[in-house]
Amino acid sequence: MKQGLRAWAELLRVSALFTVPGDALAGAASAGLRPNGRTVLAIGSSLCLYEAGMALNDWADRAEDAVERPHRPIPSGRVKPAAALVAAVGLTGAGLALAHRAGRPAGLVATALAGTVWAYDLRLKHTAAGPAAMAAARSLDLLLGATATGGTVARPSLLPAAALGAHTYAVTTVSRHETQGGAVSAPLAALAGALALGALTARPAPSPWTRPAPADLARAALAATYAATAAKPLFHAVLNPSPPLTQRAVGGGIKAMIPLQAALAARAGSVRTAAALAGLVPVARTLARKVSPT
Repeated sequence: MKQGLRAWAELLRVSALFTVPGDALAGAASAGLRPNGRTVLAIGSSLCLYEAGMALNDWADRAEDAVERPHRPIPSGRVKPAAALVAAVGLTGAGLALAHRAGRPAGLVATALAGTVWAYDLRLKHTAAGPAAMAAARSLDLLLGATATGGTVARPSLLPAAALGAHTYAVTTVSRHETQGGAVSAPLAALAGALALGALTARPAPSPWTRPAPADLARAALAATYAATAAKPLFHAVLNPSPPLTQRAVGGGIKAMIPLQAALAARAGSVRTAAALAGLVPVARTLARKVSPT
């Protein structure tokens, strides 16, 4: 029983799940709104669609993983391919249902998100459009939170969505070299992007009101945490682009997602949301030691 649960935990990358709620919460904060019941529905939808993508990804890559990652749940025989596909379909349906309960606009954003996830896993992953599709999925996830919370896409949410998408684009580009390594350009570009994004996030967002000092301190601290979390393993991958260090760089990029979301929330003036998200960082790190996020 424990082995079966472990296999599904690996398939669904449960340690990376902690990077998901921050999308909706940062989206709500960027729109200048407090989380409400519809935000909770958006988080539930995001979690379901994220897990659907993980299951579908391994189902689609089962032949490739049999050669390059035979230890993965499907090629190792611990999870049947049909079960992974059924899980992907069921989780997608659940995610869409939750989003539609938050309102028609949120349902439309979730439908676009689900379509992007399926297109990436089944068609775009191994094409030049792959990183852009992943970036679009993360951006849409943040917009899902903003839309569900307020009933419409708020213009101030577009820049944070783009920032989260830019980070995702960089991490996805690096992840393409996880198994072979040997690429310096991808981690180098991602390193430059992480430092630039950290500097941008540290700057206050345009606002007609004066922010309290705690928001400024939280924003600066979280932006620095994000940059450090992403940059250190990327720097190592630049010096030695071996598969293990490239995989660590990808894992670092995934872990850096939470402080980035928290920094974006603090940038919008939502200190409580930023603090709540920052509290997820040690939990995610602990779980990542037990189940790989990649």
